[in-house]
Amino acid sequence: MTKPEIIKPDVDELIRKLHERPQMPVAEWLRAPAHVHYKAFRMSDPPVQRPASRDEFRSLLEAFKVSADTMAIHDTFGYGVKVEASGDRLILIWQAHTEYYSYQTWHIPSDHAGEVTFGPMTFPQYRSPITPLGAEVCRLDILLMIKPLPGSETLRPQLPGPVLYGSRILDEETALVTSFTPDEHGRERYWVSVGSGRSSKSHLQDIVDAIVRIETYYHLLLMQKPLFSAAIDQAYKFEQVHLKQREIISEHIGHADSLALQRWLNGLTQDWLKTTRLSSRLHFELSASGPYDKIVHRTLASLDERTLPLYRPMSEYVLSGITGVAEGNQQLLKRMDTLRSGFEGTISIIRARVDLMLQSQNLTLLISVDKTTKSQAILQYTVEGLSVIVIAYYLSGLMAYIFKGLHEMGWLGNADIAAALFVPFSLGLALGITIFGRKLLHK
Repeated sequence: MTKPEIIKPDVDELIRKLHERPQMPVAEWLRAPAHVHYKAFRMSDPPVQRPASRDEFRSLLEAFKVSADTMAIHDTFGYGVKVEASGDRLILIWQAHTEYYSYQTWHIPSDHAGEVTFGPMTFPQYRSPITPLGAEVCRLDILLMIKPLPGSETLRPQLPGPVLYGSRILDEETALVTSFTPDEHGRERYWVSVGSGRSSKSHLQDIVDAIVRIETYYHLLLMQKPLFSAAIDQAYKFEQVHLKQREIISEHIGHADSLALQRWLNGLTQDWLKTTRLSSRLHFELSASGPYDKIVHRTLASLDERTLPLYRPMSEYVLSGITGVAEGNQQLLKRMDTLRSGFEGTISIIRARVDLMLQSQNLTLLISVDKTTKSQAILQYTVEGLSVIVIAYYLSGLMAYIFKGLHEMGWLGNADIAAALFVPFSLGLALGITIFGRKLLHK
């Protein structure tokens, strides 16, 4: 049978991919004012859905008839640029991550002074034929404006929600305002004033990337709350069950019989399996909360946020929503590990008790077997002794007939004396025959 061929990675290709920055060309197409839509979807089966989302993006570019010169699709990143005769640009960006994939759609009007507004894209004949491949994480509606940030009385009607949050970020000219409340289309709105001097190149991309990163990982953390709450209740039930089981076992294990031990062992094993199954699922779902929390904090720190008069800081809302979430998830995972270890410890104690009972039974059996063996040995020696006597008896009887015949023939004076003298000889001969037979059997 031939062994399967192991495909070795191309070292040069690997090094080339390590140094690739496929996002860099996109910045050259960006400018303000711009209207940006963002969607993120959490994949339930990343190995399957990640390439499927890439194929979906390729189909999307084909639907918009994007030229091959203005598109690029890599393993986890792709973009395409559509330029209308009017000069309007539509920039489509797809990116796949470990747990989710996302779309950014930019509409850049041809006129620098052109107006962009919240709501549906106004790019000519724009449509979004995207079929989600997972659970929706978040949707954003972002306006990148050159003009200064308008007053709160102008922004309040455009940003739904009771409270407006705003901050200066990155530099003194860049500011953003949001309400963190979805509009009628399910999108959270961001008004960003980038300033006329920083309205192009990577500055715009840095702003949008920071916003979508904070929003996406913020929502990913909060999406774990229902599972966390349900798991807390299940963990409590398991802990109560285990506590009662340990009390019963502690009281009765000293005099429990094998049936009781087997019943306890079966019940504990079933509970341990349920706990292990829940713990494995929680580790899969919640173990990433720590890194996600750090991503949100580091991204907020990178914005160099400063207060904006009349607005509450953006970080106040974000941090108030996720504070304690990652720590709570990690504590729950430790709690489940402790619970599982408790079940394992109790099971080990019962198994040790069963082993001791088996050893005691085996020892009793060995003692019984030893007694039986000794009895059999004594019986065997008795039988062998009797067999020596029987053989000697028959030999003496046979020789008595012979001696009697010799006496009748006149060859022997007294047959009785000869028979009596032959008895010790017959005993020795019988003993020799018995010893010889035993040696033959042992061989």
